[in-house]
Amino acid sequence: MSKAIHHWTICALLALLAVAPGCSVRQMAASSIGDALAGGGDAYAADDDIDLIGAATPFGLKTIESLLGTVPEHRGLLLAAARGFTQYAYVWVQMPAEEMEEHDVRAAYAQHARARRLYLRARDYGLRGLGLTREAMRADPAAALSRATREDVPLLYWTALAWGAAISLSKDDPAIIAGLPAVDALVRRAAELDIDWDSGALRSFLIGYELNRPNAARDAVALARRHFERAVELSGGQQAGPYVSLAESVAVARRDRREYESLLRQALAVDPDRRPEWRLANLVMQRRARWLLARAGTQFPE
Repeated sequence: MSKAIHHWTICALLALLAVAPGCSVRQMAASSIGDALAGGGDAYAADDDIDLIGAATPFGLKTIESLLGTVPEHRGLLLAAARGFTQYAYVWVQMPAEEMEEHDVRAAYAQHARARRLYLRARDYGLRGLGLTREAMRADPAAALSRATREDVPLLYWTALAWGAAISLSKDDPAIIAGLPAVDALVRRAAELDIDWDSGALRSFLIGYELNRPNAARDAVALARRHFERAVELSGGQQAGPYVSLAESVAVARRDRREYESLLRQALAVDPDRRPEWRLANLVMQRRARWLLARAGTQFPE
């Protein structure tokens, strides 16, 4: 389906949803829209204007939430919500907060609090998509996830990312930090089922996670490097994310400024136009790479 046809199909279905008289007709229309939205993110991913997508995303997320009011168990919409709120919180709320932290601590704190709320919303949508509750995940996460299959890996991944990100912003909230074992179980189960998923997306996450996971292995740095090498291989070196992740985790942990700067320059050398489906993600990571390079003196004081 071309992007133009896809767009007009969604518009037509939205119009039908607005005037549909019966509950079953509304549910059918909402389900059809959900299917279209869940599989139609290419126009966003291929865009080259980060700010434009940032301005457009909230409307899309609220549309997804409205549709979930009609079809609350639609897995495609639940995945889109978990993914969308996580991405929005990181790129357009948390990253700007980190950039303003040195100049306006109070404003940055408020932004971080907002990012945390968005991550928790994403987590809850992800758990719904997996048919799980927070209580079940905290009681016995391994048992709760035992029935997950390879088809569940996207939900496992985005739920883990959202929950883990919320925890990273909740150092003073024991109730949220208590979710760490659940996050680890989500990550482990996703890796068991398909560690190479999505051209190395899970591998890229594991680069930084190996050093910070509960009871990190003694060879965590070596594990992180293996994930990095495999992520680069799976993406053909056309994703900036693995380079940024290794720089922020291993290079910083080892106090290796030379490797830190080299990795970030490699991230900046990636051509976003070579793989249009990764264009926006690469531009986001390259923006972060520039910011990290500018902070090298702070990160590695003489």
